[in-house]
Amino acid sequence: MNSLPTTALGLAEQGLPVLPLLGDKRPFGLCRACKGLACGGRPNMKTPGPCVCPRPCHGWAAATTNPHVLASRQWGLAWLRARAIGYHPGGANVTVVDLDNPDAVDWARATLPATTTVATTRGEHWIYSGAMRSANKVRPGVDIKSLMSYARWLGPGTGPITALPPAVLALVEREESTPARGAVDSSTLTGWDRSVATGCRHTPAFVQTGLERGLDNIRAHPEQGAGTAAYGAARFLAARHTACPGPCGLDRIAEELIAVAVAVGVPATYARRCVTNGMTAALGAVA
Repeated sequence: MNSLPTTALGLAEQGLPVLPLLGDKRPFGLCRACKGLACGGRPNMKTPGPCVCPRPCHGWAAATTNPHVLASRQWGLAWLRARAIGYHPGGANVTVVDLDNPDAVDWARATLPATTTVATTRGEHWIYSGAMRSANKVRPGVDIKSLMSYARWLGPGTGPITALPPAVLALVEREESTPARGAVDSSTLTGWDRSVATGCRHTPAFVQTGLERGLDNIRAHPEQGAGTAAYGAARFLAARHTACPGPCGLDRIAEELIAVAVAVGVPATYARRCVTNGMTAALGAVA
């Protein structure tokens, strides 16, 4: 007996909008009435429409928690052919970072905060609390599944769930893929001295060394990922000063990071946002 409908009903009771998937992991195709969006599309699609089709049409937009729909005759016929359960992450207010290979998993472990993890055939799903825009191929082997997308249900996973971090939000920013503008010269701490860092317990050499490492990491991403690198560098550098009585002149360090991010092609507004978010995250100023 196909246990998928029973499992789907249980997930729906927990607030997870679900839908049946075929053997190739894809949703069911459109019925004759919905083909070519002749129905106008469902109300929750990007362009809202009036469709109330009783079948699981329109992919992720058909996902539901309604037990009467899930147990209906039309969905019952679909469950007979289904081989997996899909769900709409955004509808459950979560985001799935789909890591499609071991390299992507290694990147996530080194870059992103730990959260609920689900093993997949080729990699892992990292699930965060909070919804965001979905995007494919945000970096090699990494897709973001949340609003207007579906993911395959592979179990509850392990580990506590973590709030959606700025580092994941930054991955879908289109500005991050802006082509490089050319080579970037080495940077120094312009204007950073004891007059602006009277409460810093570190030497100028220590601060300069940390800054250069952060700048080098930003420069290493001239085509994609400079915004994320700027966020990571800002967070790392600010974290070095959490035990200082302050002030530490972190605004001067931030300006250096922003300048190099802009130099490799990140728009100024986005670069400033990445650096600010990184520093406030490290200093505990993010609610």
